[in-house]
Amino acid sequence: MSSKMKKLYEGKAKIIFSKSSNQVVAKYKDDATAFNNLKKGSIKNKGIINNIISSYLFEMLNHCGIPTHFIKRVDQKSQLLKKVDIIPIEVLVRNYFAGSLSKKFGVKEGTKLSDTLIEYCYKSDKLGDPHISTEHILNLGLCELSELELIENYSLRVNDVLRGIFYAVGINLVDFKLEFGICKKTNQLILADEISPDTCRLWDLKTNKKLDKDRFRRDLGNIEDAYLEVLERLNLKLK
Repeated sequence: MSSKMKKLYEGKAKIIFSKSSNQVVAKYKDDATAFNNLKKGSIKNKGIINNIISSYLFEMLNHCGIPTHFIKRVDQKSQLLKKVDIIPIEVLVRNYFAGSLSKKFGVKEGTKLSDTLIEYCYKSDKLGDPHISTEHILNLGLCELSELELIENYSLRVNDVLRGIFYAVGINLVDFKLEFGICKKTNQLILADEISPDTCRLWDLKTNKKLDKDRFRRDLGNIEDAYLEVLERLNLKLK
């Protein structure tokens, strides 16, 4: 399907094709990157796995009344999406200390935060996606205050839904990244990008075994097995 459509953009994890004036098709790739593209590799079946998981989670969020760009999964590696203008902000939603947050403050990974923490990064590969404050966002004109308030509100709601979904299958949602955009057709702020083991830290509830891209970042091995385990725990099939 996607081969006949005009390519709009190719990122580290997906290729975006134009479907119509208000719709695009996102094709997931098997490429794996970390540390702002300094580390590169490939994970077998990653595109299929992440497409299935992300499609399922976006369906759940749509059912919960959180507006998203997701319309439907169209084949093994592709989704039909509403066309959006992405707001150049990465939203980091953290439930536990892990990764850069642990390093920055010297707190042991896996330590529970007293409350959900939301951080922001400026989406810029050239600048290394620097952390920014709400004041930076507003002064740089990245979005309006009302939009930023809505982004925070949606992010907390997404966290509540996802934590419940993963907890029910024995997985702890440690932290995750979200992106938002303005829908071309409705001018509404909606959730975009993807939700997958690429964008979430997912640990086994009992053993803290990592089931996410940290296995690639930290050379822990068995990366595809971990991604497949998340898929299977969610009662989804590789097809």
